[in-house]
Amino acid sequence: MQKIGFIGLGLIGAPMCLNLVKAKYHVSVWNRTQSKVKKLVDAGAISLGSPKEIAENSEVIITCVSDSKDVKDVVLGADGVIEGIEEGKIVIDMSTISPSVTREIAEQINSEKAKMLDAPVSGGVNGAEAGVLSIMVGGDKSVLDSVSPILNELGSKITYCGSNGMGQVTKLSNQIIGMGNLAAMCEAIVFASKAGADPEALINAWSAGAAGSWMVDNLGEKVFKREFEPGFMVKLAQKDLNLVLDAASQMDVALFTTPIISQIFRATQQSGFSDEGIHAYVKILENIAGLNVKSK
Repeated sequence: MQKIGFIGLGLIGAPMCLNLVKAKYHVSVWNRTQSKVKKLVDAGAISLGSPKEIAENSEVIITCVSDSKDVKDVVLGADGVIEGIEEGKIVIDMSTISPSVTREIAEQINSEKAKMLDAPVSGGVNGAEAGVLSIMVGGDKSVLDSVSPILNELGSKITYCGSNGMGQVTKLSNQIIGMGNLAAMCEAIVFASKAGADPEALINAWSAGAAGSWMVDNLGEKVFKREFEPGFMVKLAQKDLNLVLDAASQMDVALFTTPIISQIFRATQQSGFSDEGIHAYVKILENIAGLNVKSK
């Protein structure tokens, strides 16, 4: 089995890494916040001192961090992955970042005769824990084929999207749909609740019809139960939507609703819900409508 190095043990990265340890892979880990390393070490992973050391001791290096700057820092920065990489090694970036930054990093990795895949994920914490994420992959198809056993431990749907950067393009298009759907669901919940609708009936009706979606099935009930622990944080949704708008500007593509959705998440973030789940947008709507949505 290939030796794996894992960089980034946040809400999504930690359960992904744990699944690889449980699958009996030899896994080395590094994280800026060392307190997040202990659980993985207790499970059988090995803690190393830098991304460079991760690269030196691994055949496949996985990064799962917050944004474009973080990926550049851990891959191209001082003591970064690129300083420990060599011919034949594979870097898989599973963060959600700018497609153009992805291509820039891939070019530098490829110049070292190593290979890079961009493989952002969708499915939230629950999907990461269960190993059923959707993984969107850009890069060389033969490289994807060589690491597919690893990715199969992390996701139930692996989609090859094209060359480097296309995994990120696919993920950002996913965010356009997903965040717009989430905002619409929150507004529908407050609208119907204000009119006196039964929450359980709402979810049952929506799920069975054209309004059915991942957001309704996974987050609708959480709103009614007042469960706002993050599967995906408001601040990260806002970051992703900024990436969408930046990329659209670079391509001269007109997007009409996405800027509005971005402002919705900016307002939710500025209202103090930055670290809560994305469905916390409903709290702003509740405040305006003068009610708290909850199960009857």
